[in-house]
Amino acid sequence: MIKNPKWIWQRSEWPRFAYNSTLVAPAVAEAHWMHGMLEGKSQAIGFESFQQIALDALVDEVISTAAIEGVRFPRELVHSSVVRKHEFTSRRTDSRNVDGLVDVIDDAISHADQPLDADRLCRWQSALFPGEVSCTQKWVLGRFRDGHGRMRIVSSKHGQEVVHYEAPPSSEVPNEIARFLKWFDDTKPAQTQRQGLYVDGFVRAAIAHLWFECIHPFEDGNGRVGRAIVSMALAQSLRETTGLYSLSCQLFTARSEYYGALNSAQRGAIEVSDWVKWFIGQSTKACAIAIKNIDQVIEKRRFWERAQESALNERQKRVLHLLLDTASRTAPDGLNAEKYMALTGVSKATATRDLSALVNSGQLFTLGAGKARRYHLTVHERCRKLSLGSGAVF
Repeated sequence: MIKNPKWIWQRSEWPRFAYNSTLVAPAVAEAHWMHGMLEGKSQAIGFESFQQIALDALVDEVISTAAIEGVRFPRELVHSSVVRKHEFTSRRTDSRNVDGLVDVIDDAISHADQPLDADRLCRWQSALFPGEVSCTQKWVLGRFRDGHGRMRIVSSKHGQEVVHYEAPPSSEVPNEIARFLKWFDDTKPAQTQRQGLYVDGFVRAAIAHLWFECIHPFEDGNGRVGRAIVSMALAQSLRETTGLYSLSCQLFTARSEYYGALNSAQRGAIEVSDWVKWFIGQSTKACAIAIKNIDQVIEKRRFWERAQESALNERQKRVLHLLLDTASRTAPDGLNAEKYMALTGVSKATATRDLSALVNSGQLFTLGAGKARRYHLTVHERCRKLSLGSGAVF
């Protein structure tokens, strides 16, 4: 090994990752507690709502894991691909790249019990770039990189490059991947239970992602494949074939922190407690966002249950539906009489009467007075208070 190693894989201890269990224990406990809360609340929303939240989470995961790498997929395309995938239809979208990434993430979660081997990794990477051809360079798709040049992650302008990371030589990739895959198989929940060992699922996912990204076995797509491995690891640990939250969505939100934490771990010692703790914290935050979404579903259902007790006319019901589903677009600053008139086509007197009735029956509340008066859904105020009440998570 190199005397003064710059990268973690150059250290003599590589790849025997270590972490301080006492240091990461609070993060692990909070992640499991938050996931338990999410699982419990998901049982209270009914099958259809559960399916919708799971679908939205998968859509968010696909969009965000691509966006982290600077690839932008339109939400409607991703949504269409996910729906068709789960309706078991052979029809595809107009974007093979979208379908490919949906297939990869769905395979990682839905078939988490199947072995992860080199062939599966290569098929995942190939699916990300269907039919892709470069006019200026030869892409290596569906197999590990085998070039003689160095694999570097570089930014900045030509001549002023900043090397963020340099991966092991291509000649070492097959052996490195073989060691990684053996560890991944040996630490599966089913394996560790038989051996009387215990490897926490969140810790395992954090180390698996770091380890794979350090090897960087492909010429492109390493981040997306690496996050699919995280999805697979968590599905194995949490015993779920349907994800209810998107970790990649949270990683995209904290993208600069994500790259910083990853780069720091790749340059650091084999003791990776800081990375593990940070990564698990992102999973906790992702769960908290999913819980907030479920709280909103539950509160909306309660809202309509209360509304059934009021004699609402069709205009009022239509406007309430619009506000519940598209308030940020329909009335971003709150509803007023003029907006209600535009939505329903009624006179100002009728609009005022309808709005007053909705306030009196508890569907709306008001802020401001006179021309500045705005009407807001009571469900949004309750959901806001619910989210403020979960401040301990952040």
